[in-house]
Amino acid sequence: MAAQPVAGLKILVVEDEAIVSFLLEDMLIELGCAEIWLAGSVAQALALLRDKAPDLALLDVSLAGEFAYPVAERLVQLQIPFVFATGYGRKGIASEWQSRLVIQKPFDQETLVLALAEAIGG
Repeated sequence: MAAQPVAGLKILVVEDEAIVSFLLEDMLIELGCAEIWLAGSVAQALALLRDKAPDLALLDVSLAGEFAYPVAERLVQLQIPFVFATGYGRKGIASEWQSRLVIQKPFDQETLVLALAEAIGG
């Protein structure tokens, strides 16, 4: 397997659908990520960010009726790059976040790695 731009990185995945989060975890393991932390809610993600410092994050926008924007705000404060993932595409993102990277669900591993690489400047 060719070297992946995310190999060795620690990734936070914020996703409320268990099956999707496990699929993303499998993709990221295959891409060589060193650690993957899963959070299913804003509260879980913020708690993880108090104790852990990921290199990169992937945020589902809608988490069981709440938006992931508080997590995005914290990531900005910590200067941690992130990518939004949503079934609604860019039109599902609040206006103040429109300049951020967005991938539309469903996506494949290639789309995921390209977006994550772009987020880290690769």
